[in-house]
Amino acid sequence: MLRPLKEKISITIDSDILETAKNEAEKDDRSLSQYINMVLKQHFNQQEKTSRD
Repeated sequence: MLRPLKEKISITIDSDILETAKNEAEKDDRSLSQYINMVLKQHFNQQEKTSRD
């Protein structure tokens, strides 16, 4: 199975949000990148679900 294509980006993020994301990623035994990707996917899936209702 092919893995999805990934792209590197550079973003600016509030320090407190970054610290929370790092802590949550560590608790979830994920890299920061994996954690942010997961959170964004969940957010977009929820938005899609809400817009269909």
